Amino acid sequence: MVKDIQALLSEVLLVMFNKAALSSYNFPFANVITLAQMVFAFIILYVMKSLKIISFTTGKSQSSSHNSAIFVSFRILAQTLPLALTYLLFMVVTMEAVHGINIPMYTTLRRTVVAFTMVMEYFLSGQRHSSFVIGSVGIIIAGAFVAGARDLAFDADAYLVVFIENMCKAVYLASVSRVGKSSGLNIFGIVWCNVVICGPILFLWSLLRGDLPTTLNFPYLFYPGFQVVMLLSCAFTFFINYIVVLNTTINSALTQAICGNLKDVLTSGLGWLLFGGLPYDLFNILGQVLGFLGSCFYAYCKLQEI
Repeated sequence: MVKDIQALLSEVLLVMFNKAALSSYNFPFANVITLAQMVFAFIILYVMKSLKIISFTTGKSQSSSHNSAIFVSFRILAQTLPLALTYLLFMVVTMEAVHGINIPMYTTLRRTVVAFTMVMEYFLSGQRHSSFVIGSVGIIIAGAFVAGARDLAFDADAYLVVFIENMCKAVYLASVSRVGKSSGLNIFGIVWCNVVICGPILFLWSLLRGDLPTTLNFPYLFYPGFQVVMLLSCAFTFFINYIVVLNTTINSALTQAICGNLKDVLTSGLGWLLFGGLPYDLFNILGQVLGFLGSCFYAYCKLQEI
């Protein structure tokens, strides 16, 4: 329970810090922030693994991970490649989505990820859900459309980016548990492979686009406020990645997606107060309430199934 509360607060704060870096400080390179988050995770995991505080594999197989300079075999890296690429696309698209839309509408539209997750669970593992669970998901999606119906800042491109983010997250959540079981990796191992595979790709991409050299000329680069925002963004991203993988391996991908909806109410409220971008509107309030009620109804349905 304590971890759930910590994760909820961390994810709310992460959205705020990412929005602050991209909008308040007008930092133009979302992929550079994503790269910084990966470098932070790499350093933390490398130090902890070198000091033998953590392992990357489950059970008795963990000793074999010490044979490589990257702690895991190339076979395992190849096995986790599709998951890592999905993670990379999800991370980059997430930053672009936060940049291009106000926070209340971002969190509202992101609730539709539950529908994408339900579809991916069916195709990847054949999992079916009760009519009550499907009904709760329908309420959540209805809330998202009601909230967006009167959005005065409507931007079709920004909305499309959020839906692409939802598809990427659905594939990632539906694949995490399956890849972890087949590869023998634990939570830290999955996060490590994501970083090892995606970090060099994103670095080369940022270098070829000229984003890294331009970042060095960013006027607020050495400004303490901007550095604090970046550091906290990296720290919260690492913690949330750990919690997401943990929750998905213990529960279902759909449950993880629903948990994300519950914290969106707090995120929307704070985003409204801090960043604005969305005037008061009865339809938006009604949509937010419908989404929250749908999440609560889902939780009730899952409790009844236990």
